[in-house]
Amino acid sequence: QLQASGGGLVQAGDSLRLSCAASGFYFNRYTMSWFRQAPGKEREFVARIKWDYNTGYADAVKGRFTVTRDNAKSTLYLQMNSLKPEDTAVYYCAVARQGAIISSLRLPTSYEIWGQGTQVTVSS
Repeated sequence: QLQASGGGLVQAGDSLRLSCAASGFYFNRYTMSWFRQAPGKEREFVARIKWDYNTGYADAVKGRFTVTRDNAKSTLYLQMNSLKPEDTAVYYCAVARQGAIISSLRLPTSYEIWGQGTQVTVSS
């Protein structure tokens, strides 16, 4: 089970930190990711962190967002800086299927557990 939190309404240039609390599985063994979905658009990959802390980012957020994990707390984080209006979306955390290859980790179909989402709204 995943519980995302930390969303809100901010102005362009502000920062937010999202959290995703995990339970019911061995968190430290899994690749975890953040996706987002804006109204009328498909769900898109934002960032991922493997069990070995290797990270990857979508080009749109690279240099502004940082994904981290605290295995002792079974919690995933997304630090979002220099937010833009185009970052407005519902943000979801997700657990990758075991054995998913790196090249597939940008695809929602590679994930088996999803959190409920947290709304991020960035005003201009």
